Amino acid sequence: MTALPISMLDLATVKPGRTVAEALSESVQLTQAAEEQGFTRVWFAEHHNMPGIASSATAVLLAHVATQTSTIRLGSGGVMLPNHSPLVIAEQFGTLAELHPGRIDLGLGRAPGTDQRTLQALRRSPDAAEDFPQDVLELQGYLRGESRLHGVDAYPGKGTDVPLHILGSSAFGAQLAARLGLPYAFASHFAPDMLEHAARIYRETFEPSEQLAEPHFMAAMNVVAADTEEHARVEYEHALRLRVQMLVGRGRDYTDQELDLLMDSPAAAQVIRMVRHTAVGTGEQAAAHVRDFAAQSGADEVMVTAMAPSLTVRRRTVELLGEHVVRS
Repeated sequence: MTALPISMLDLATVKPGRTVAEALSESVQLTQAAEEQGFTRVWFAEHHNMPGIASSATAVLLAHVATQTSTIRLGSGGVMLPNHSPLVIAEQFGTLAELHPGRIDLGLGRAPGTDQRTLQALRRSPDAAEDFPQDVLELQGYLRGESRLHGVDAYPGKGTDVPLHILGSSAFGAQLAARLGLPYAFASHFAPDMLEHAARIYRETFEPSEQLAEPHFMAAMNVVAADTEEHARVEYEHALRLRVQMLVGRGRDYTDQELDLLMDSPAAAQVIRMVRHTAVGTGEQAAAHVRDFAAQSGADEVMVTAMAPSLTVRRRTVELLGEHVVRS
């Protein structure tokens, strides 16, 4: 059986009653576990104004995690490029590439990763996303040492040629990645509806590039794996309650009874539908689900989120995927 590349997306989730420092420490430990298990890469996502996510300063977090690991690829999943100037991102990731050669990825997203009010606080125009294709090309030029702006180069960054990846959850990202000849990562771990459609568009319209000769499609899913199916399902239900509390209740405290009522709401049902691509069970069960998901979506690589609230279970999820998928 051909080995299926497995990677991990981490949000540096701050659990209720825990601190940001604890969340960041857990991200380091989980990345170290992924490295030990032979995962291909670990990415961190940029979000803003979300109290439960500590990866907003993505490049800073990557710099720290890179010093605590030695071989695994690390990157952004992604940097929301409309929030930044391409030159600044080229300098940040060029610095990372100089410090950790051959280990840095730059995944790029078009969405703001936040709400409209926070977009104002970021000093970005609501229509900045319209310039995303041009911004990607400008950024690529800086990293290749082929700047599109005469007399302007990225120092550091110039000549590092950090690999770019396009992230998305629609046909737009698929078309752009295909046209530019870049890998495409689909956010099916929370936006599953257009997965197969986007994968088909990407493969059918892909144009080879200097970076990539053939299409490379990555699809994301959630995984909760444990030594028993019952334990995995308990952790999954707990994870769902926390996600509903964060997304629907905006993280405010609820009594158990209030949260029970919230879980029965239409808004909660929508959150649960968002994570329908989730593998829950023992290592064997989770591995079978991951392989079926890859076959169904046509994914060349699966990027998982270890969804369980407990670090112990998230680490065990990584270990079981390593045993039953990466090294099987």
